[in-house]
Amino acid sequence: MLAARADRGRRGAGAISLNSGRCRAAILISGSGSNLQAFIDQVARHELALDIVQVVSNRDDAFGLKRAANAGIATRCLPHAQFADRESFDRAMARALDDAKPDLLMLAGFMRVLSPWFVAHFEGRILNIHPALLPAYPGLNTHQRVLDAGERWHGSTVHFVTAQLDGGPGILQGRLAVRPGESAVVLAQRVQAIEHRIYPEAAALFASGRLEYRDGMAWLDGERLQQPLVRDF
Repeated sequence: MLAARADRGRRGAGAISLNSGRCRAAILISGSGSNLQAFIDQVARHELALDIVQVVSNRDDAFGLKRAANAGIATRCLPHAQFADRESFDRAMARALDDAKPDLLMLAGFMRVLSPWFVAHFEGRILNIHPALLPAYPGLNTHQRVLDAGERWHGSTVHFVTAQLDGGPGILQGRLAVRPGESAVVLAQRVQAIEHRIYPEAAALFASGRLEYRDGMAWLDGERLQQPLVRDF
């Protein structure tokens, strides 16, 4: 992968120019941080040209904070209950993130709905991964809902974050066949294993400058993505 990053500026997306240097990434978590660990491992193995400069959590008991600290990554905890409303919390979080000067933000099990203000502040620089083949099954409890509906296929989607919950343009999907009789717990484990592969892949596309957000859409190698790329597992 190219060890170059897209210099998108601090005020959102737009025309990009590639400068030498690695992409500075911040990761937002609320829990165990298994996707965070996948990023840490791939960076450590020199498989991913990112510098993870900060991990931020809204919960002080998030195990992901320990994962980050063990890897020598700076951490911040901002308990959301200490703030009067969603936007007050998001503005405090943005100040903490701005200090780290990230090129890219990644939501990795971050269980907060971001305010429109926050999304606009970091427009075009926020990725999320959702455990479903979007636009199907936005929201929570996706694995059981897929089983209840008798779906043949399930998976996960990496997408740009917009003000619409789970509604930003898709980038990459990992897809698997649902096995007869499997439980939601087993299905969730299989989907999570896919996430650990496709999320770093999507981040690598962004870090290299090949992927960008423009005009409300995802663009790859200068071409608008009409549908997410699909990887079958």
